Amino acid sequence: MGSIPVFHESQIESLSKALGECGSGTDISRFFATCGIEDTSGESTKWRRLNATFLDLQRRHRCANHIVDFISKFFSPMRFVGRGEEFEALRSELNTVLAFAGLEYGADGKFRTSKAVATIDEAESRLKTLRAKFQGRRIHVEVTKYCKVELLQDNYFHAVFEASKGLAQRIREMSGVDGDGAILIDRVFSIDRPVLAFNTLQTETERSEHKGMSALLKGCFAAVRNPLAHEPKILWDGEEDAADYLSLISLLHRRLDASVKTSFGATS
Repeated sequence: MGSIPVFHESQIESLSKALGECGSGTDISRFFATCGIEDTSGESTKWRRLNATFLDLQRRHRCANHIVDFISKFFSPMRFVGRGEEFEALRSELNTVLAFAGLEYGADGKFRTSKAVATIDEAESRLKTLRAKFQGRRIHVEVTKYCKVELLQDNYFHAVFEASKGLAQRIREMSGVDGDGAILIDRVFSIDRPVLAFNTLQTETERSEHKGMSALLKGCFAAVRNPLAHEPKILWDGEEDAADYLSLISLLHRRLDASVKTSFGATS
């Protein structure tokens, strides 16, 4: 990243207050030293130390690069292992401020340029992440098992793709049947000789439900995974739909939780 234009004083103050919640005074001193920054502020309050030091850095270097470098080290994701929700809340707060400077701090700990916003509404709108869309949804652990890295990088295209591949892999592991896509589903969830069953298949209603879930699985692969596998990422406009896709895959995993292996599975 080249020379970063100076931040407005109000931006520096807001950034300083947010960063002041990310560690102790000792932590600030340690990362000042790591970044080769001298604290000449004379302040004792954490955010005031940061604010005065950042303002001094900008005056001397006429750019915001040293501030950005400090943030990337002080607010590293590695310092928040086991405190993911805290990291995301603070990252959103930082990005609301950074958006006015045309910058965004990613979940992977890297800065990216973006189109600068002019209003608070624009800044907050940009920060509607997939995790925010997950609020109130039960996302199955098997979903994030296969796409955790992609979600941490806000890479929703590949998060959905990997989650759908993980769904097929789980069916193979549970059933012991090789295959993929519709062929795999037809073999594992055959209505006459199913390897896995969603219910006892004793009534017409249960048989109908079983066939419906099988169709939903095939539809998931046909409508979600296959198009993603063959479309260039640049043409995919799926960020807004990603939460819905992953919620669908999560639902299918929960139904797999309750499925049972039949006697046909013992000889498959």
